[in-house]
Amino acid sequence: MKAVLQRVREARVVVADEVVGQIGPGLLVLLCAERGDSDAVADKLLAKLLKLRIFSDEAGKMNRSVQDVAGGLLVVSQFTLAADVAGGNRPSFTGAAAPDEGRRLYEHFVAQARAVHPLVQTGRFAADMQVHLVNDGPVTISLQMSA
Repeated sequence: MKAVLQRVREARVVVADEVVGQIGPGLLVLLCAERGDSDAVADKLLAKLLKLRIFSDEAGKMNRSVQDVAGGLLVVSQFTLAADVAGGNRPSFTGAAAPDEGRRLYEHFVAQARAVHPLVQTGRFAADMQVHLVNDGPVTISLQMSA
């Protein structure tokens, strides 16, 4: 499972001119389920991102987690993170989980996040989304977990 985390001042997802999810300060999480991923992999990724110390403390050092600062999570499915461009200029997405499994893993991740974190918003799986964000820092971190 792959994720790109962006520390944001604010972020929102729009589908067909409707805001479907938005947060203030926190993390925008672009999430990709890959073939062979499991609930355990999703849980491991969630645990890691909740504990990453990428928010500033009083001294300006990145020493606090999204939980420490009571930040929001905006979780957006992003199968294109599985892109393979080794074979040419047109990306292949064969490494992404099949749509039904990708949706199941995405929904599992979101449900687990909501069980342990007070503010979790989402995009809409498989929708044409516009993601608006104010990147804070900028801080952008790529995570990958496997079994």
